[in-house]
Amino acid sequence: MFNNHKVIFNCLAKDVENAQELVKVGGGRVLIGLMVKAFPDEQSAIKEVLLYKENNIPVSVGLGAADPAQWKKVADVSAQTIPNHINQVYPASAYTLGRMEELGASETIINAVINPSGTPGRVIISTGPNSSKFEETVSAEVAATMLAEMGVHSVKFYPIDGDKRLDEVAAMAKAAAAAGIKYFEPTGGISLDNVEAIVKTCLKNGAEVVIPHLYTSLIDKKTGKTKPEYIEQLVALQW
Repeated sequence: MFNNHKVIFNCLAKDVENAQELVKVGGGRVLIGLMVKAFPDEQSAIKEVLLYKENNIPVSVGLGAADPAQWKKVADVSAQTIPNHINQVYPASAYTLGRMEELGASETIINAVINPSGTPGRVIISTGPNSSKFEETVSAEVAATMLAEMGVHSVKFYPIDGDKRLDEVAAMAKAAAAAGIKYFEPTGGISLDNVEAIVKTCLKNGAEVVIPHLYTSLIDKKTGKTKPEYIEQLVALQW
């Protein structure tokens, strides 16, 4: 899935109808995020993911603001629904990949959350529920190489604070590409105003497929819906 596109947009939808609008105008370049943190239990999250899938909507199962406490819920919901895409903390990414492979879900893209540290080329991989208490850094090369060894498909680099950390984005994207990681997902503060600079930075530094996450910046505050015209603007951008 998505193999014919260099840029895929991960966004939110108010409901199934809104999601269908976005997918229609997105031309196969849209993932709809469903955050498990927003659901009171696994069963309600599973029901919602399956509803979206039944309506041919590509689903990205997310944590919810990269909340590490949600990692097991993400893995369990994903195992019951086989989504198109999964967001996961770094320490649990290989576990989640293993569960999906046992189910034969070879096309599901799984990422691992890596935090920027404030210094280009140095990152934080301790993004789990307990390890996140530590802020020790490793090189971007080590982080990417370990992820590649585990077989995880994608780096979710969060939070990048819009276009304020482009030097850090560049260093992490370059390291991921060198390690053979196909997907790169910049996340945090991305909007229509800065997405082009962010995506071009990722592509310039070797990312094969970029999946920027654009959430609240695309939502109409009056209706709570993500505006289809914003998706049209995104897919019209030239990379």
